[in-house]
Amino acid sequence: MYQNYIFDLYGTLVDIHTNEDKTYLWDKMTELYGFQGAVYTRTELRKTYLAFCAQETKVLLAQSIVTFPEIQIEKVFRQLYTHKGITPGDELVTFTAQMFRIVATQYIRLYDGVEEMLQTLRENGKKIYLLSNAQYEFTMYELNYLGLTPYFDGIMISSCEGCKKPDKAFYEVLLSRYGLDRKESIMIGNEKESDIKGAAVAGIDSLYIASNLSPESDKDLPCPANFEITDGDVRKILTLTLQTARPEPEFL
Repeated sequence: MYQNYIFDLYGTLVDIHTNEDKTYLWDKMTELYGFQGAVYTRTELRKTYLAFCAQETKVLLAQSIVTFPEIQIEKVFRQLYTHKGITPGDELVTFTAQMFRIVATQYIRLYDGVEEMLQTLRENGKKIYLLSNAQYEFTMYELNYLGLTPYFDGIMISSCEGCKKPDKAFYEVLLSRYGLDRKESIMIGNEKESDIKGAAVAGIDSLYIASNLSPESDKDLPCPANFEITDGDVRKILTLTLQTARPEPEFL
């Protein structure tokens, strides 16, 4: 029987649409930086932002032993100030990251049945963990906004760890930090590569849930998950996994 439920966030529990390419976003960010004395044109700001992101990734790849490194986006927002001779405080950097995320987000909401499903797991004595490829400065605030934070016994966000799924190291840190038995744990996510393949490499059972945010390429990939939900209904997680024995692969 599974005791530890490890969830992906976006596309699994949370439905979100963001657009970091839209002109309005970069117009507003240009104004924000300009108000603080860091004057850019819109084109210059976006180009510099992307360059700093690439640079941070390159540094991590050179320094890290992990295969899939994850940058801390707040370092980029800070660099965009210092590049123009402005030394920002931590509060301004956090505000800048939040402004970026809010303006880039068209909508964010829970999938139907998420809270009821998580509450049922808790009532059945299960431990619930989050393992998300995400940025702390975005995700922690979104978790609080959506009311999800109290459901989790542990939260791991890739930007805090320097690596992301499907890197085995990300899974191993979770298992070690919270003392989880991998044989009693199941990974639940909407991406076959990062969630399902990553879990398999770490020796963890998995459940694949196809959602509106699952990659288009997933349709052509085999699914080595123990369970598969094809219609995005999170309620079926309960039907499939609250069993007394470790199951063979099943599909809904």
